[in-house]
Amino acid sequence: MLLEKLIEQASRRVSPDPIDGMALLRQDHPSSLEASLYEPVLCLILQGRKQVLIGSQTLSFGPGECLLVSHDLPVRSRVTKAPYLALVFRVDVAAIRKLYDEVAEPGPDDGARAAETHRADPGLLDALGRYLALGDSPSDAKVLRPLVSKEIHYRLLVAPFAGMLRRLIRHDSDASAIARAIGYIRGDIRSAIAIPALARQVGMSPSSFHKHFKTVTRTTPLQYQKDLRLLEARRLLKTGGASVTAAAFDVGYESPNQFSREYARKFGLPPSQDLAMATG
Repeated sequence: MLLEKLIEQASRRVSPDPIDGMALLRQDHPSSLEASLYEPVLCLILQGRKQVLIGSQTLSFGPGECLLVSHDLPVRSRVTKAPYLALVFRVDVAAIRKLYDEVAEPGPDDGARAAETHRADPGLLDALGRYLALGDSPSDAKVLRPLVSKEIHYRLLVAPFAGMLRRLIRHDSDASAIARAIGYIRGDIRSAIAIPALARQVGMSPSSFHKHFKTVTRTTPLQYQKDLRLLEARRLLKTGGASVTAAAFDVGYESPNQFSREYARKFGLPPSQDLAMATG
């Protein structure tokens, strides 16, 4: 019943504007695979189905199921069944960290991954529905939105599928170290990665760093940076008005030819053709 109520509530909302910390995604048709970067979010599908590919990991989820992402992850995703309606809630890791000390036993984190799918429990559905409803009541939202947001974060903290999220907020954990490494990589995508130096920055040996980085992100540090570079280059081409050569140099490539080859492998088209389609 809660899911049906949430579907009806989301379907009635006509404004395309996102609510603070929450967005509704709608799509009328299945889509092809699209590369993007997922930041920490909770994505609850209300209608349709979606497939998300993270390295060698493939996740597929449908109505009443949610995807929880704990780290910044380059992904490929597609809507496999439409009409598609999903609710996306931005996860604030700092808010989770504040709650951690208030929860005596947050739950196990054995075998946790940075992206997990699970069926949403009634408490989480109810809290998300109340948060969504606040989008139509600005006067109530000012007072109640922080309280409901805290409840949602609490429910995520104690959820059985949130092991990596719990591991992430411990400063001495491998997940936390990898999150810091991701921050360093995202902060300077132009510079070549020196694995020994990056491992040393987060307090790991190079071999341990490489192992844990791949466990969390399902890819290597070098491939992770390459994905970030290509995603940023595509953004520059499509929204920033950059030329192919300028975009290549802006994200750290020394060879425009190499950039074009790797761009085509990732997005299915050379950058010049992709740009022409976007502006044509």
